[in-house]
Amino acid sequence: MKPARLRADLLAGLTSSFALVPECIAFALVAQVNPLMGLYGAFIICTLTALFGGRPGMISGAAGSMAVVIVALVVQHGVQYLLATVLLGGLIMLAFGLLRLGKLIRMVPHPVMLGFVNGLAIIIALAQLEHFQHDGHWLQGKALYLMLGLVALTMVIVYLLPRLTRAVPPALVAILGIGALVYLLELPTHTLGDMAHIAGGLPSLVLPDIPWNLETLAIIAPYAVLMALVGLLETLLTLNLTDEITATRGHPDRECVALGVANMTSGLFGGMGGCAMIGQTVINLGSGGRGRLSGVVAGVMILLFVLFLSPLIERIPLAALVGVMFVVAQQTFAWGSLRVAGKVPANDVLVIIAVTAITVATDLATAVLCGIVIAALNFAWQHARELYADSDMQADGSKLYRAHGTLFFASCTTFLAQFEPADDPQQVTLDCRHLSFVDYSAIAALKTLRERYERAGKHLRVVHLSERCKQLLKRAGE
Repeated sequence: MKPARLRADLLAGLTSSFALVPECIAFALVAQVNPLMGLYGAFIICTLTALFGGRPGMISGAAGSMAVVIVALVVQHGVQYLLATVLLGGLIMLAFGLLRLGKLIRMVPHPVMLGFVNGLAIIIALAQLEHFQHDGHWLQGKALYLMLGLVALTMVIVYLLPRLTRAVPPALVAILGIGALVYLLELPTHTLGDMAHIAGGLPSLVLPDIPWNLETLAIIAPYAVLMALVGLLETLLTLNLTDEITATRGHPDRECVALGVANMTSGLFGGMGGCAMIGQTVINLGSGGRGRLSGVVAGVMILLFVLFLSPLIERIPLAALVGVMFVVAQQTFAWGSLRVAGKVPANDVLVIIAVTAITVATDLATAVLCGIVIAALNFAWQHARELYADSDMQADGSKLYRAHGTLFFASCTTFLAQFEPADDPQQVTLDCRHLSFVDYSAIAALKTLRERYERAGKHLRVVHLSERCKQLLKRAGE
């Protein structure tokens, strides 16, 4: 590795680690577990996916989308059931990758991807607002003005420093600079230590203390499936985004396998489950991180913070981290999607808005699935409308129909409406040279058409079927 690349990855990994700590603590608190569980999970998942995953430069950790999923489980059954759920969820992720199902991410349309990015950008921004509160009340007076001033100064540094130099990541300079300013001037503002104390020891290998029986499986399985689904979706979509930013191509199946192994390891060592984190990934990429080393450094630094550096890390002002995350939210949001409103079909705009809103209101899995369903229905509707047939009379008195388009469940009614059995001559020919048969509904529609002509006492001849269409008809016994 070239020295310049090594230096860039080291600094990017360090910057990402600072951004990981408050997010992992916050998500652990959301899940109502010890913050150290979030940090241990971040260390294990970030390090293992960086070493063995399919997308260098991507940062994974204890993600909020997965934390929300398991809150009810922790409240009802306790932390040990959470660890078992992380184990089972990791196993599902591992199986997903081994079965090479990562390619299914290609089924996600671009408007859904834009909605996902916009929704997560809004969530990142909204999540920072809680740092403007203390004991459930909004900051007021000098405390509020100081917080706003430090956040604004952080954002100014991040935006302006690249114009002066790109030798160091601007987010790293902003965090350390604001931290030094607060320490030297003894400014009364909240720090990372106000969220939680992060000092701890090495994580230890312990099996979850639960009854290993079918009753336990029935409790944890629904949460594990949902956790795995959310984690895989967010990881694969973030992988796609990273591919676009770096103009390179990752390996989704390998990433799923690594993520599954990392989650299982985290569960065995008392950590939370996790997946790719879009905010920290954007910070890493924006800081110059492109190789595996950046992710490894970010993960290892989390452990070093816990073991040795907690007194220093707890002094970092929350305002500096909030300012960095506001910049990340702004850079993550696909502003171009706002300018395409009058340039692309209205249904694509609807998908973008719907996925964005559902992501913010519910969760990523629901949003993406809804977006895919909306996009699929629109695709079916558009293709159904494109089917048509032209016809003309032949010299021998028969009639020839030439069908064009795709025959499937949504276009069957349109297809049948093209023919006039009652008015047609005795001999009718259907030319399928430009007609594609897709599903059993297409076969049923052709069978219905033949029956209509038979009831009218006329003969329908079908010609120029493609080999695929012939195979479909053969399998259906037609």
